[in-house]
Amino acid sequence: MPRIIYLLRHGQTEFNAELRMQGHCDSPLTGQGVAQAHAMGATLREEVSNPADWQVLASPLGRAMQTAQLVCQELGLPHSCIRAEPRLIEVCFGEWEKKQVEILRLQYPELNGVPDWYFQAPACEPYAAVVQRIENWLADTELPARLIVVAHGLLGRILRGVYAGLTPDQLWQQDMPQDAFFRLQNGTITRISCAQFAN
Repeated sequence: MPRIIYLLRHGQTEFNAELRMQGHCDSPLTGQGVAQAHAMGATLREEVSNPADWQVLASPLGRAMQTAQLVCQELGLPHSCIRAEPRLIEVCFGEWEKKQVEILRLQYPELNGVPDWYFQAPACEPYAAVVQRIENWLADTELPARLIVVAHGLLGRILRGVYAGLTPDQLWQQDMPQDAFFRLQNGTITRISCAQFAN
């Protein structure tokens, strides 16, 4: 059976709202982030006929796990069904974690317009290492055929690029939404916008 992956990014966090580099550090979801997580779950409920047939995987970072719990709430699944997957953790931004993007751009003006500028951070996880763990995960024959994945912005962007064999230019042109998610099936990526969620 061909594998289908629904790839979600966590909802907005406090650091997202402050335009801070997050990486392996963490911050909780904002009220908007909670609403986004519910909206993703409600939209996903319309996509999958029987949620119990799907394995839910999440990055071990708190913001992804919190989002996965809210998505599962909408799907009628227990939180205990969520499995932490270390290979889906966000890129480590080294010494730039917790720093505001605007300040970094002022400090390093030569990075303006450079699409993969994140990887210029001192002690950052190398791009090749990120690709390797994504390729390792995608090639894992132990993974089930039906997957709901809650991960991160940059990790998700690179994962989609690796999955679909995108060129570097195509990869870096992709967006990193928190009000939409993606279906990965038969080498094709489909963007699915989320319906508004009323608290």
